[in-house]
Amino acid sequence: MDPKTYLEDIGVSFKEYTHGAVFTCEEARQERIYMELKGIKSKNLFLKDRKSRRFYLIVLPEDKPMNIKEMEERLGEKLKFANPDNLKEILGITPGSVSPFGLINDAEHKVSVLIDKEVWDADYVSFHPNINTATLELKGEDFRKYINSLENKSSVL
Repeated sequence: MDPKTYLEDIGVSFKEYTHGAVFTCEEARQERIYMELKGIKSKNLFLKDRKSRRFYLIVLPEDKPMNIKEMEERLGEKLKFANPDNLKEILGITPGSVSPFGLINDAEHKVSVLIDKEVWDADYVSFHPNINTATLELKGEDFRKYINSLENKSSVL
C-alpha cells in the first residue's frame, strides 16, 4: 500500500520532499532538503530475534546510538539485523527505505515498533514513504495518530 494514500485515508497531512536516493543518515545529510525538514530526523532499524520469528522496528533520533546489548536485555531476546528478504517479505520494502510507514504492509502484524521518546514527543518527524528517494514530513501528533491506527504492538522507549 502507498503510505501517502494510507495517511490521507486516516486524515493525516504531510509535506513531501523528493531527493536523490539515500541509504544512510550520512547520505541524507548531504541532500538539499535536509536543512528544510522541521523537527527530528530519525534512523530506523529493522531487527529480529536470533531464534524466533519476532521482528522489531526501532525508531531513534538519527544521532542517538543504539546499544544492542541494552535492547536485548530490555526485550529478553538476542537480536540481529533482519535480512533484505525479511524486509521485502514483511514490510514490502528494500534496504535504505526502512521507516514506520513499512508497517502498513505488515499484514500479519509480525513487527513490534519501539519508538524513542524523543521521536515520539517531537513536534515534527520525517520518514521515507517506503522508497528512499522521498521523505514525508508530518506533525508529531499526526505521527502518533498513524502509529495508533496500526494493529502492530508499539511502545515508547
